[in-house]
Order: sequence, then structure tokens, then C-alpha cells
Amino acid sequence: MPPRRIAVIADSDTRWKWGASVARQIAPEHALDAVFLRTRATPTERQLAEIGIEPDTRREVTAAELVDDEALGEADAVVMATVGGTTLALTHSLGIAWQGRERRPVTVTGYVGVVYEKMVDGLLTRAGTDVVLANSAYDAERFRSAFASVGVDPETVVECALPFLGGEPYAPCADRPFTLTFAVQPSVPKGREARLQLLERAAAHARRYPDRLVLIKLRSLPGEHTTHVEANPYQVLVEELAEPAPGNLQLVYGNMAEVLDRTDLLVTVSSTAALESMHRGIPTAILTDFGVREAHGNHYFVHSGCLASWDDLDAGALPRPDPVWAGRQGIGKSDPYGAARARLAVLRGGVLPPLRPYYSPRRAGAYLGGILERNGFDEEGRPLVVSLGGGAGSVRAVVRRVARSGAKSLYRVGRERVAPTLRRWGAA
Repeated sequence: MPPRRIAVIADSDTRWKWGASVARQIAPEHALDAVFLRTRATPTERQLAEIGIEPDTRREVTAAELVDDEALGEADAVVMATVGGTTLALTHSLGIAWQGRERRPVTVTGYVGVVYEKMVDGLLTRAGTDVVLANSAYDAERFRSAFASVGVDPETVVECALPFLGGEPYAPCADRPFTLTFAVQPSVPKGREARLQLLERAAAHARRYPDRLVLIKLRSLPGEHTTHVEANPYQVLVEELAEPAPGNLQLVYGNMAEVLDRTDLLVTVSSTAALESMHRGIPTAILTDFGVREAHGNHYFVHSGCLASWDDLDAGALPRPDPVWAGRQGIGKSDPYGAARARLAVLRGGVLPPLRPYYSPRRAGAYLGGILERNGFDEEGRPLVVSLGGGAGSVRAVVRRVARSGAKSLYRVGRERVAPTLRRWGAA
């Protein structure tokens, strides 16, 4: 009998980390197939190495190529680690392509981090898959309630936790300097001035505590793309500090879990790294300097007890989360994926119904049609045919291809010619 296989469809480095981690949790004995979608954020070799999960096979495709992909159709399970619109387009199109098959993969989807905005928007684009993972009891309740209200089976929601919560429990270490780590986010806060101000405060903290090590944990090299666009990278802004950066302020790359191994205080605006840190028992500060706002995502942590400003940190604050709040977020669970493994086993043991997304041509034809087109599908779930000979739609498709090609060329210039001059900060 051939080995069981689980495929992960991912469209960025962060979503690959989530999807591959989920696959290892729910199907640890299965071979892991990586299917990377060609997007502006397709992960680079460096990003994949930093995540550290090595698949058994890997390939890069467009979403539309997957409808005729026999290897995907023969997998035991498929984790869709993609944005909501792409998940909807795949569920619609693969559902049509797999109709009439005696056997099809179990489809699994969910969220990469905390769900702090557009909950219904994102949830209904994921409806119709066999399993929708909720990263906490809080999310599971919200998801099931929303599904039940619109006629989607709430039992497809399975409670778990973020799959990369783990690592050794925190314990202070006298063999190294006290280490404050700031977890960078590509788009929070936005704007050059706000990001430079944040970096100035980190540098000021390093000067105030010369015996401490202050790490700026970076997400990407200049020119690399992530899930969110980073317009003002800290590698560039560090050259614009009012005073030269102190020696105990360092910009670092690497696996987040490994950086947390040497962290005594995690600071962030709203990064998911905060939950990783809290899970280990590391003091964790959610910055309030730029406001507690939905736009920043830090409103999610209002009841955590971990809101703090740089002034608080300069005064010695070491925030720890409220235990009740932490438990509701899935922090500290011993086997958060037991229910998901059980659900997968049940689904694999029976006859799977057809995939039926909530958004259908009849229910939301205008909305669905636009999403399908953006992902390269027609309403029948087939790849769009690009013809040079006719129609405004054909012309638009050709223009989009040319634009994407030009963007890739610019990216290569940035990566191969500009970025190397900036990388020395990441090596510090």
C-alpha cells in the first residue's frame, strides 16, 4: 500500500508555516507534499529554511492548474493554507473537478493567527471545506454560531490551537544577558514615521539598559515578500536613527521558536509571536504606544493583562497574561489537535459528500465570479482561457500577465542588486 499523503497548498511563508505545522499535528505519519502557489508572496528558499519544515515533495503551480492535478486528487488530505478568496475558489473548483470520484481528499482550512477583523468575511469564504480549524475555544464558539445562522454545518468547525505553540517552558538564565525581543510585523504600525519612532524607543531602551540585549526579530530580507507588504523595513530605518544604534541593539533573522529560546521579554504590537511567548510563560508586552486599535490588531489583547507602553518597559514592567484569558485562546493545552485527528479519521472512514461552498453562483454569483476570475477560474471551475484574439476580458488577462511579469523583474532587481547591500544588518 502506498504511504498516506497530506498536501499543503500555501501562498506565502507564514501560511506555509501554519499549514505544514497543522499537517504535522493532524497527520504525523503521512508524507508531506508542499504545493506553493505562484503569487507575489511565494516563499523564497531562505524563508523556507528559516521555517524549518522539510516536505517530502514540493512544487510551484498556479491555483487553476490544481483542478486537473491527479497527485492532489489522490492525497488523503489537503490543507488549504491560503487567503479566504483563494480557499473559496479552490473549494468551488476542486469540488466540481472531484464530483463523481469514488474517493477524494479530506479538505482542511483555518486561520494563520488570531482572528481580529473581518471574521464573517473570512469565515464564509472557508465554509464548505470538510474541516475548519479554530485556534481557540473563543474562535470555535464564534465560528459555529456564524455557520449555524447561515445554514452551514457548525460541526465542520473543530477547536484546536495555533500549531506552532510549543517549546521549552521559560526559565531565566544567568549565563546570558537579559534579552528583550521585539517581534516585527510587516504592516503594523504603518508609515515610516511610526516605524522609525518604534525603533528609536527600542534603541533608547537598549541605551537605558546596557546590560540587556535588545533584538529586533525581522521577518524578511529587503526585497522578499511576506503575507503583508513591508513598505518601510527596519533594516533601512536603522540607518536613520537620530544617534547610532547601540551595540546591544541587534537585528536578527531566524526561526521564531529559536529566538524565543533566548528571550526574557517579548514585545510586539500584535504579532502571533505573542501567543507563542505566552504559551512558554515568557513575559509578553503588547505595545500601546500607537493606541489600542482595531487597525493594529492589539485590541484582541485587551483582556490579556499584557498591554504596556515603552515607558512601562523602561520602568521594568514584565507583563504576564491573565490565566483565564490565556486558556480561552488555546494557550497551555496539552494536546490541542486530538479532536482534529479524530475528526480526520472519521471522515477518512466514510463516504465524503461533495464540497459545497457557502458562496455559490445562485447565492452570490457576482461576488463569487470576481473571486474565481482573480484566481484564474471560470464559473464552471475550469482554468480561464486567455485568447489574444477577442474581447475586453482577454485583453485584461494579457495586461495582468504583463504587469505580473514586470513586477517579478523589479523584484529580482531588488533582491539580487539592492538587498545584498543591506543584509549585513541581518547578519548581526
